[in-house]
Formats: sequence, structure tokens, C-alpha cells
Amino acid sequence: MTTTGDDIQLVSFRVGTQEFAFDILQVERILRHATPAPLPKAPAFLEGVVPYEGGAVPVVDLRKRFDLDAPIREETRLMVLDLGDQRVGILVDEVREVMRVDSTTITAPGPMVSGLAAAYIAGIVTRPERTIIILNARKLLTSTERLALTAVANAE
Repeated sequence: MTTTGDDIQLVSFRVGTQEFAFDILQVERILRHATPAPLPKAPAFLEGVVPYEGGAVPVVDLRKRFDLDAPIREETRLMVLDLGDQRVGILVDEVREVMRVDSTTITAPGPMVSGLAAAYIAGIVTRPERTIIILNARKLLTSTERLALTAVANAE
């Protein structure tokens, strides 16, 4: 007897021309783009904060993180991620779909992927004419950056 407990759900999104995904359990909410309020003395990677559930959530532009142009378009979205001990908003070009994937079809990043990029990548899903890179939400920010976010959040 086979069980289907090996399926995971992913939320796929686009940054530039590449398609990425997060495990759906790491995605708390998807919002339309709202211009973040800038914060004084904020680290360079932090766009600012947006109001969220009675508080504020820090916003990181994933497009800038990957050294890509970051125009705001109609389909630009803010994905609120739950990193366990904190929430962070991630700006992406477009949210595509929620997809169910058999975990056995996820491959590890190859030897070409190394350094910082490898730390972000949890796996790769290949579909006909599509390659989706699964990102580890908790690894997108270094521990130093997460401490900086906590400091900024506490300064409000």
C-alpha cells in the first residue's frame, strides 16, 4: 500500500525570468504591493516596513537580493513569510500558483550551485519547460540580517 504523505505543497512565484517556490507552510499571506515606510538607519537590504496585523512587518525585495531590476508592476506581490521567530515580507514580481509536488521528484541543487546561492536553495523541481527552484525561507536572511531586523522591529 502506498501513502501520499510524501506530497508537499509549494507556492510558486517569479523573480525576473526565473520561477521559484516556497513551502506553503512558510507562507503566511500574499498581499498586493504597498510601498513600505522607510526606516532610519535600516540595513541596505531592508526596503522598510508595511502595516500587518496590528503591527509592522519588515520588507525585503527579493529581486534586489538577486541583483535584478525591481520595477513595481500590477502583478508585484508581497509574500509574508513565517520564519518561526519572526515574520518578513518578501517582494516578488508575480505569484504564480499553489502546486502539489511529490517530494521524490525534488532534486538537490547540483555541484554548479555553490556559495550563498546553495544556502538559499532547498531543492529543484523540473516540469516540462519549467524549472522551479525551491527556496528555504529561513536561509534567505543571514543570522546577522535577522538580528538587524529584530533590532529595527524593536526600535519602533
